[in-house]
Amino acid sequence: MNRLPASFLTRPIAHRGFHDVAAGVPENSIAAFEAAIEAGYGIELDVQRSLDDAAMVFHDYNLDRLTAEAGPIADRTTEALRAIPLIGGTGTVPTLIQVLDYVAGRVPLLIEIKDQDGGLGPDIGPLEYAVAEALRNYTGDAAVMSFNPHSIAKMADFLPDMPRGLVTCDFDKDEWDTVPPATLDRLRDIPDFDAAGSSFISHDRADLTRRRVQELMAQGANILCWTVRDAGQETEARKIAQNITFEGYTP
Repeated sequence: MNRLPASFLTRPIAHRGFHDVAAGVPENSIAAFEAAIEAGYGIELDVQRSLDDAAMVFHDYNLDRLTAEAGPIADRTTEALRAIPLIGGTGTVPTLIQVLDYVAGRVPLLIEIKDQDGGLGPDIGPLEYAVAEALRNYTGDAAVMSFNPHSIAKMADFLPDMPRGLVTCDFDKDEWDTVPPATLDRLRDIPDFDAAGSSFISHDRADLTRRRVQELMAQGANILCWTVRDAGQETEARKIAQNITFEGYTP
């Protein structure tokens, strides 16, 4: 397995950057990444696919919450998305290549590849390829992760030397209504960790006492967690997790 660089375990990781929309710093924006760099934090970010198969740094599947536009991000070209302002700031939707050029190895980057199958299944590939191509010559510390184990297995094909991990949780059926219940039941015990060539998980901080998390830790996996929102949650999370992804406070 390709281990996480030590930098992922020695500094807190800012969820979607060190964002504060009230201060003009939207999530997953260049401004949020600059704020994280200035504070000395690692950066977690999300990537979605554009219509022309570029990796765009954006969390949601639809534009509505974070921009004044509406509809799926996958229906817009890279050029169109780069022209759309983010609500609460002066920046627009960035590409992964743009972010990599900006960060330039100054802090570690934890990149979540959003599921494009719709059911955490095998209908993936174009986004993973775009991420791999963007990262191919990147020399800074970076790692990729996804809720979809097929995505991480595909990244092993495209970029075998990149550290890879799974984003995991209790896969509550009420929160994953587009995913078949049988798939959720299967994923709950993280059965694909080894097959996907993973070296870490990023697990829901409210579910860290799950037995499978302990088993993976004993196996030598790195345990990160998401999303810590205050000092009390951080104290509890760090009893198990080696590092936290945080937002909304200063750890």
